[in-house]
Amino acid sequence: MDEPKNTKTQILREHGALNPRPKDVVDETFTASEFFDARDLVQVKYEMLRRVRVEGYSVTRAASAFGFSRVAFYQIRVAYEEGGLPALVPRQRGPRHAHKLTDTVLSFLDQCRADDKTLRSRTLATMVRDRFGLSIHPRSIERAFVRRQKKRR
Repeated sequence: MDEPKNTKTQILREHGALNPRPKDVVDETFTASEFFDARDLVQVKYEMLRRVRVEGYSVTRAASAFGFSRVAFYQIRVAYEEGGLPALVPRQRGPRHAHKLTDTVLSFLDQCRADDKTLRSRTLATMVRDRFGLSIHPRSIERAFVRRQKKRR
């Protein structure tokens, strides 16, 4: 039988809540129950915090049983205290947009392309590095051009 299109693993991955190390979760609750799912990072983090606060586990014991370091436990606890359950969902790391491709850089790229339509993104990346001292991946330049075309429509 075919697996459903949106399996729990896929959904957890899409939302950034897929535990990258579910095998490190050795807590008996997760190994002995179908309800508790070691793949669900939010559930694992919450249960680890609950274990310490409600059941009196030591931080070292709980962190180890749930696949975290003590430092990670304290970071998770602070996040939960400040933001509740939603704060346990990992945030996507890294830049959220093409932060190096400022209006100045994009204008430069547009001018270079206007002067010579045969320039490839790899060459443009080299030109940006030489002119602005920025290292930009050629694919980022291609995506920027696509975004600009979409805005003009």
